Amino acid sequence: MRIAVDAMGGDRAPGHPVDGALAAARYLGLGIDLVGRAGEIHAELQRHPDVETLDVRVIDAPDVVDMAESPAQALRRKPRASIRVAAEHVASGEAAALFSAGHTGACVVAAHAAFGMLPGVDRPALAPTVPTRQGSAVLLDVGATVACRPSHLLQFAHMGSVYAKLGLGIEHPRVGLLSIGEEETKGNELTREAHLLIKASSLAFIGNVEARGIFSGEADVIVCDGFTGNVALKLSEGLVEMVEELLGEELQSTFSSQMGYLLSRRAFRRFRKRVDYSEFGGAPLLGVAGVCIVGHGRSSVKAVRNAVAMASRLAGSHMVERLRVEMATVAVTQS
Repeated sequence: MRIAVDAMGGDRAPGHPVDGALAAARYLGLGIDLVGRAGEIHAELQRHPDVETLDVRVIDAPDVVDMAESPAQALRRKPRASIRVAAEHVASGEAAALFSAGHTGACVVAAHAAFGMLPGVDRPALAPTVPTRQGSAVLLDVGATVACRPSHLLQFAHMGSVYAKLGLGIEHPRVGLLSIGEEETKGNELTREAHLLIKASSLAFIGNVEARGIFSGEADVIVCDGFTGNVALKLSEGLVEMVEELLGEELQSTFSSQMGYLLSRRAFRRFRKRVDYSEFGGAPLLGVAGVCIVGHGRSSVKAVRNAVAMASRLAGSHMVERLRVEMATVAVTQS
């Protein structure tokens, strides 16, 4: 199996994407296609003395979509942008899946253009895994589709349920709708109408979930529009960072707290692992007819490695085909 990696995507590109992709190649036996400016990629590869023993190819793509650019316009102006070349590389069958930690909008547009959409799906959704008290849950959408219709949220619920089964091993995922109150009459017009659609579906719908319930574990799939989901995700990331910093400061503030940390550092490491986004690597872009994993712009080497591993797992489990069957069934039911 080969995975196409956008080597120019991310705040620390091409260093972190290259290092993370090679780590995945070493430990998982994957073929890696690094897409981007060939000269810069080869310079990074020279830092790895074992690169000749790995199945790695470099695909030249001289252009990069900057974070401040409009994704659609940038991809039209830059036909050889790394994310576009990588997506087309997967669409042609030369690689099984795509990973990028670059411009999220450009990644969504490039994947949509190269793969197309699954039948029965109108809009794509980014579906990151979030930690909960009970384990993990899927939150979607977090930015792929900002303006949604009620039917889109129903589609997200079905796609999220399939991914929860494949990605998290949850046999019967419970679906919740993110709103401002638990009562079905609460929320705006979008959530009220979506509530009726999801309630009438075959999904295990538990009703509305308030923002504080995202991490409680009461739902395995939490559905919302891309604007709301992106705000919720960024807020949770900022909160985790603040808690870690404040906890670290307190643990180092006095001699007694330092001794306490030495005694509890194993628990502290476990806490960090449970809330660390790099453990999950990235978020699958559901709804497009291909495996695409989108990483955080600040993705570390560890995050890239885990994201490439996720891409391999989802491609190997035929997630796209299973989504195709699920969404075809939904389309027939709604017609």
